[in-house]
Amino acid sequence: MHIEFSGAAQEVTGSCHILRVGKRTVLLDCGMFQGRRSESREKNRKLPVPIDEIDAIVLSHAHIDHAGRLPYLVAQGYTGSMWATSATRDLCAIMLADSAHIQEKDAEHLARHRGEQIEPLYRMEDATRTLEHMIGMPFHTWFKVTDGVDAMFTEAGHILGSASVVLELREEGHFRRVVFSGDVGRNGLPIIRDPQPPPLGAHVILCESTYGNRDHESVEGARDQLARVVRETASRGGRVLIPAFAVGRTQELVYDLHLLRRDGKIPDIPIYIDSPLATNATAVFAMHPEAYDHNEALVRHTPNLFDFPMVQFTRDVTESKRLNSMHGPMIIIAASGMVESGRILHHLRSGATDPRNTILIVGFQAEHTLGRRIVERQSRLRIFGEEVPLAAHVEVLNGYSAHADRTELHEWLRRVRTGGVAEGRGTPTVYLVHGEAEAQDALAGQLRGDGFAVQIPAPGTRVTL
Repeated sequence: MHIEFSGAAQEVTGSCHILRVGKRTVLLDCGMFQGRRSESREKNRKLPVPIDEIDAIVLSHAHIDHAGRLPYLVAQGYTGSMWATSATRDLCAIMLADSAHIQEKDAEHLARHRGEQIEPLYRMEDATRTLEHMIGMPFHTWFKVTDGVDAMFTEAGHILGSASVVLELREEGHFRRVVFSGDVGRNGLPIIRDPQPPPLGAHVILCESTYGNRDHESVEGARDQLARVVRETASRGGRVLIPAFAVGRTQELVYDLHLLRRDGKIPDIPIYIDSPLATNATAVFAMHPEAYDHNEALVRHTPNLFDFPMVQFTRDVTESKRLNSMHGPMIIIAASGMVESGRILHHLRSGATDPRNTILIVGFQAEHTLGRRIVERQSRLRIFGEEVPLAAHVEVLNGYSAHADRTELHEWLRRVRTGGVAEGRGTPTVYLVHGEAEAQDALAGQLRGDGFAVQIPAPGTRVTL
């Protein structure tokens, strides 16, 4: 039994871990690498293992950095099963199609304007065929992934349908239990349930470490900060421009803006959700109320969480362009979350130069992305090949992160450790993935001080279980 770390090893994007049990090979996620275009393009085209060696895939959740290369595997001939929760399957239906559409349009743009002939990683038909391989499973139900590998999903609390994965491996009389955290969420996030650490114990844990070197402000504090930013920007006559992941973050923001307006904490200004993908994702959220946290009053008492008078969803490109010629305070939420593509780029090109406006960052920004350069408040931003001066205010609300912080990750790991001893092992070995060096080193030191055995695998590292 072996695990090989292929993606999200000493980095944040491209999540992919290769599990080998006897003659069987299972991928845990197969996400897209993001960052520098040329470097990411090359990494995304490199298969984690030959297609004919992959027996099955287990998917933690629908975010593109975890699911984004699945259609590429299908395009290259993969015909096996992909296991996910039902909500993750439904979200992948729209997210993978959107990813294919963006790639096709990017290829057309480069061919037309630069004379570059670049084949998309995959096309729309590949994204459609991927759904034929996806099997939706409920939480807390064991299923057979392949010979010698059984799995169960538990709530990760990150986005709708997100899961941590418990895997039980058997080969020639040997048994190992592996827990893959996926992306661990936070207690108290709007809409979705809190994380539920797997209760059975483990020999090995693969744990994300995105925010392993810091603590977030509280979720309630982030909501208050959001209200402040909206009030201050509106008083200047400006607009709040929010790059947000179309799945999860957008719905959380709309939910909180609904609460704030209901309580009279923000002015009555229009809120535009300028993302066809976010519009479709919101419809998927509405399809899965079973995944909501019914301890929340708004969830219990409001028939439609995402539809109130201030909110308008824009699909048409003409509608989107019209927003940049409108006057007066407003809020625009648009993808992509790391400001690498999508309609937010158009809004920033026209809005970043206006000191009345605020660019509000509400999620993690990976290295070498435009979002990271905004967080660093660089004086000029390169958007569509143009140098755009950054004069707008920049606010960063880490309380909106859907990733657990260092304290929450530590507590999650403690609960996995104390949930049960796996085959006589008192303390599992923890492999930190999905994090940058500074965050991983800090979290590793903290965990070692608590008695955990911790490793930080590099890409290509292979360990024997």
